[in-house]
Amino acid sequence: MKKRFILLSVTLMALAPVCFAQASPAKPAKSASNETAITDLEKSAWESYKNKQPAAFKKLLWKDYYGEYAEGVKNLDGEVADMAKTDLREYSLSDMKVVFDSSDVVLVTYKTTMQGASEGKDISGTYNSASIWMKKGRKWLEVFHMLVKTQ
Repeated sequence: MKKRFILLSVTLMALAPVCFAQASPAKPAKSASNETAITDLEKSAWESYKNKQPAAFKKLLWKDYYGEYAEGVKNLDGEVADMAKTDLREYSLSDMKVVFDSSDVVLVTYKTTMQGASEGKDISGTYNSASIWMKKGRKWLEVFHMLVKTQ
């Protein structure tokens, strides 16, 4: 009995550091070049939308993409369908902040100022915008976008 107790105690002491060790989380891959790549992708999405280029736009979005707007939630097909109904004449993106949650997930926040109309309704104004990009394989794809008009 004593031998078992000693063996169990020694085993527990040897395994304790392994059991209680916490793997340190992977350092987010934050660098100026990574930030630039993500902001360039965000700008490309806006530019392809403005220029009504659905194929180029869809290449930037994940198949299960969702967008959150005042009028409701849109999936990828709804977003592309609205592109045909929207006349985005001008836009500018400012105050961009890029936050790497991990090496595969990025949050981008910024202000959007735009001039345009959708289905004949004026959508001009300043908006708070946010997008989430995820790395799928070797490619960054936008999985979520939100646009909220400022007061």
